[in-house]
Amino acid sequence: MTSRNEDPVSRHPQPDFPAQDQPHPGWTGPMDPPPDHGETSYEGIGLLEGKAAVITGGDSGIGRAVALAFAREGADVLITHLPEERADADTTVGLIVDAGRKGVALSCDLREEEQCREVVDLALTQFGRLDILVNNAAYQMSQPDGIGAIDTEQFDRVLKTNLYAMFWLSRMALEYLPAGGSIINTSSVQAYKPSPHLLDYAMTKAAIVNFTQGLAQMVASKGIRVNAVAPGPVWTPLIPATLPDTTEFGKQSPLGRPAQPAEMAPAYVFLASQRASYITAEVVNATGGTPLP
Repeated sequence: MTSRNEDPVSRHPQPDFPAQDQPHPGWTGPMDPPPDHGETSYEGIGLLEGKAAVITGGDSGIGRAVALAFAREGADVLITHLPEERADADTTVGLIVDAGRKGVALSCDLREEEQCREVVDLALTQFGRLDILVNNAAYQMSQPDGIGAIDTEQFDRVLKTNLYAMFWLSRMALEYLPAGGSIINTSSVQAYKPSPHLLDYAMTKAAIVNFTQGLAQMVASKGIRVNAVAPGPVWTPLIPATLPDTTEFGKQSPLGRPAQPAEMAPAYVFLASQRASYITAEVVNATGGTPLP
């Protein structure tokens, strides 16, 4: 248990961090300091008891923290990951199982429509139902040399990972989500305050906000809620794998540090639970104090 009055500024490590970089997609183990996913702190109270969830990009970072929290709240969880992320995915599944729930990991490429279909089909096969979809998988690559450095291959990968997969999975999941079901998308502070070196990534995060708000209105009459979380800087493997310098990462936030993945998970739990039954088409901004519209 953490102190009820713990100072949010000093609660987690503050930059400057040791210099570090990894090849994409990045892994949890080499990160210094190690990310906190809530392994020793998150305590569930049954908010998602009996639910079944799919979380894309669930092997590490925000996805792992959400998977852990969902499981400790009573949900069975299927996560997706890239083939190179198998070790991290196995760790996440272990956390789900340790919480007494069923955990499944699927290696796939969400840029392929048929593989998105396999995600939904496997969840239904393994759990017999689907109640929650978390569209969290994302790709970014810093290009400080500007738009001319963003080639078509990168642009295509960013859009297909961040937007196409979200669209396909949402459309497919809606065939099975019951009244009371929930879709939660991961946007970003970049949707509102784009960094020039992340131009293509920021563009997709803004589109996710628009998609969330539009789809929420489309399916509200079916009793299905659609919301998003917009994190600020979060200490995940994607950071050393895609940014040229991580030593001061998160220092620009008013709290003076990046978030840990564990600090994002409660927002997803709330939005997935019946406690948020009148909340749809909303974006929860978890930015460490950066004001957003």
